[in-house]
Amino acid sequence: MPGMCDYSGKKVAVVGCYSGIGHATAKGLLDLGAEVHGADIRPCDLPLASFTECDTRETGSIDGALKAFGSGIDAFFYCSGLPQTRPPLDVLKVNFLGLRYMIERVRPKIAKDGSVSLIASTAGNGWPQRVETVTDFITTADFDQGVAWAEPRLEELGDPYAFSKEAAIVWTLRQSADFIRSGVRLNCLSPGPTITGMTPDFDSVGPAIIDVYTQPLGRRSTPEEQAWPLIFMGSREASYLNGCNFIVDAGFTAAMTTGQIDLDALLAEAMSADA
Repeated sequence: MPGMCDYSGKKVAVVGCYSGIGHATAKGLLDLGAEVHGADIRPCDLPLASFTECDTRETGSIDGALKAFGSGIDAFFYCSGLPQTRPPLDVLKVNFLGLRYMIERVRPKIAKDGSVSLIASTAGNGWPQRVETVTDFITTADFDQGVAWAEPRLEELGDPYAFSKEAAIVWTLRQSADFIRSGVRLNCLSPGPTITGMTPDFDSVGPAIIDVYTQPLGRRSTPEEQAWPLIFMGSREASYLNGCNFIVDAGFTAAMTTGQIDLDALLAEAMSADA
């Protein structure tokens, strides 16, 4: 009997496989016997079945990667992301508009009972506070209209990383019912602070501030600690998991929701420490 998350003979695609959670996901899938096809703006050092250079800010580049992937994909993982230090419009393109464009077009290439899993973030936890604005953005007709909607609003939207992750979460929740009717599950993973190549970018606001969001455990996640939940979401063992925002933050969101963390006090203390 196969073990849990047996990907033997499965064709999978990982977008954003160069580093971080995406790299750990691709490696884990290879270890589980998958045929892994990757795409990223930088080359991947893993023994993939194929690799395609792809800039998810550009629809033409995305189209090229999708053509290279071919059809019959059992599980698709979108792991590309940009931090808040990059140009805001680029952040929105990679973290949501390119994500949406790519997933909508890969959907017909997904095998029946297949899956799509994407990376959001606990930085998107604030989506209920501005769900109408997020919904306006995610229901734009296409990539170009999404850019046209966002461009004049960049200042009022604030942190582009947080807004892009709010968009990814709400889009997953809204689209999952339609996806599963056609035999494809759609879920997102929301990691807490994780040690990746983007860590210095996030720490630019102050390492102590970011570490507030590691409570109650008090440490940051490794990429592998996020990759394995993501891999599980895409596996046949998770066949009834759909429309899930899978929060993997060692209990921060749970403690916040139940009033066990005084976020304002911790942030004030952290800002003093970083000053």
